[in-house]
Amino acid sequence: MKHLQALKLCIVAFIFLGNFTSCSKEDLGRNGEYAGVTVSLKSLSTQNSDLFLEIEDVQVKIKDLEGSTDAWLSLNAINTGTHNISDLIVDSELLLVDHFEIQPAYIYEVRLVLGDNNFINENDVLVSLDVSENGNLTPSNLVNREFEGNYLYDIIIELDIDQSINFNDDQNTMVLNPKLYTEIRKF
Repeated sequence: MKHLQALKLCIVAFIFLGNFTSCSKEDLGRNGEYAGVTVSLKSLSTQNSDLFLEIEDVQVKIKDLEGSTDAWLSLNAINTGTHNISDLIVDSELLLVDHFEIQPAYIYEVRLVLGDNNFINENDVLVSLDVSENGNLTPSNLVNREFEGNYLYDIIIELDIDQSINFNDDQNTMVLNPKLYTEIRKF
């Protein structure tokens, strides 16, 4: 009986020590020199109409140079395509970027890159939204925050649907000019 107690103690000690020594940052696939970024999209709306947006990418501005081609860094969005943004209210959100690693940097802005396939379902009639001429294909929000290495940053972009869509009387078109709010959590 004493042999079983000693054996049981050895097994418990082995399991206990194994749990504390088996995981390191390298085993988890994270490099401590990089900042991890996750981006999700939510919507705010009181309308009953469905808004569909074509999302092509999510980017962050890492250089404060206007017109520079390398000022924006793509975060390689994973859920690209056309999505019903009106469904993303309350507790649901669309994951756009999942733990993308970037060099530590000062982030000036975060932006959505939209495609041309944007429309609203108004009383079972699909109405195309003008984004390229009168709207904004790349809506952005100021962040002005240092993203440090060895931290995870969870960015939630909220789109105010009611403030983003309006009717242009002169051209008789519906215009999408997205109004965004950004929340950033550091872990």
